Amino acid sequence: MDRRRFLQSAGLVGVAAAMPSWLPAAGQTPIWLPRPASPVRVSGVVRARGRGLAKVGVSDGRTTVETGADGTFTLVSTSDCARVWVSMPAGYRIPVAAVGTARVFSAIAADRRGEATVRFDLEPLPYSDARHTVLVLGDVQVQTADEAAYLHAQAVPDLLETRRAIGDVETIGIALGDVMYDHLELNPEWERAVQRLGVPCFQAPGNHDHDRGEQLDEAATRTFEHHYGPRYLSFDRGAVHYVVLDDAFWHGTGYIGYLDAGQLAWLASDLARIERGRIVTVCLHIPTLGTYHLRHDKEEPDPAEALCNREALYRLLEPYRVHVLSGHMHECEHLFGGNRHEHVAGAVCGAWWSGPICGDGTPNGYAVYEISGEDVRWRYKATGQPASHQIRVHPRGADPTVPEAVIANVWDWDPAWKVVWYEDGEPRGLAVRRRGTDPLSAKLHEGPDLPVGREWADPYTTDHLFAVPAASATSRVTIEATDRFGRVYTAQVP
Repeated sequence: MDRRRFLQSAGLVGVAAAMPSWLPAAGQTPIWLPRPASPVRVSGVVRARGRGLAKVGVSDGRTTVETGADGTFTLVSTSDCARVWVSMPAGYRIPVAAVGTARVFSAIAADRRGEATVRFDLEPLPYSDARHTVLVLGDVQVQTADEAAYLHAQAVPDLLETRRAIGDVETIGIALGDVMYDHLELNPEWERAVQRLGVPCFQAPGNHDHDRGEQLDEAATRTFEHHYGPRYLSFDRGAVHYVVLDDAFWHGTGYIGYLDAGQLAWLASDLARIERGRIVTVCLHIPTLGTYHLRHDKEEPDPAEALCNREALYRLLEPYRVHVLSGHMHECEHLFGGNRHEHVAGAVCGAWWSGPICGDGTPNGYAVYEISGEDVRWRYKATGQPASHQIRVHPRGADPTVPEAVIANVWDWDPAWKVVWYEDGEPRGLAVRRRGTDPLSAKLHEGPDLPVGREWADPYTTDHLFAVPAASATSRVTIEATDRFGRVYTAQVP
């Protein structure tokens, strides 16, 4: 996500929730217009062990219908819809492709009369998925064979160890977009990683997963859909309804954060089936709204850094208790608004595979969400580190702007955390949160030649740093952080 250069070249300003006024001028190449779509009547059944399953959602991406008491359904689609998929109900195993990615869809093959039939045979889980775990992976961003090797040598073994520690619990993966970094021929490397991991994995499209030669958003995800299926869908695990969306809108010369009208209409029909008050987890690439712009002295977010028509999404989500999982920014952040908690996940690739951390000092890694009934808990897992690794402490003087302070980075911090400090074993009270630059990021990323190969990956200003006034450079300073779930983490000045 080369945000700085890409936004400069895109020249995006003044984007509103409606279709941007500059969009017709985005590309001058003549575009092929498809033939008018004709109706296709899709008839089918959803069943398990030979018996029909009632009230299961089935969709072609425009219309959502529910199966009847006998598991049958009829959906009037159109000839330009390539596939139909089932919103996987709780309690059933998620079907997977040969490479391990979730495959909950079937191609629509209409006959000359415009009729098509599909069948979904589901397998009951041998255990309840009321308790389940989700591995949330932001920005893998494989661009070269070397980076694919890093994925297999660093991230996958760590994920496998986490999976072993989880044990016999229903586990899925969700990649929050930018699985690739423009080189879409490397998608099989991600599929190989998922196959090794051995859990069903869903993928949201990111801006670097686009076919960049296309002029239309609908065409820009052809390669993505060839590998992973629908660019948006939903499923249930336990008490949670999960929605995967595509909010990286390609306009021919660049992208913005935007949900097209068809996708919003589909989401409305999908959520119409969901009981009010339930937990709904929305997974997408570009955050609906972060604070990156505020931390970098801008009044409004760039249209490629936040969802331009987020209010339309928020309105649809009003009846539910909502978690939003997003990536794109290569940093960790938690934001709260009304019924929503947005989790901006750190990146698997860190600062684009240039080293061990993101620009805000968050380690390369992923998030682990553990759900039991309606209780949702999470932690950030740093690649190559134990689960207890949640703080990095920098010695007195590491930040020249506060030379007498010891600096701690608590990357998964949110306002429910409590951070205190000790000096030479004596309690000193609360640590003071400050806005600044992580000293390790400054060392690894600051300067015109750093990091090597990713010179544009600068340090980020972040709000999850804490400063404590150590009496001397030889003081033994300990930082203790207690998260919102009561888990206590400690780290000392190295």
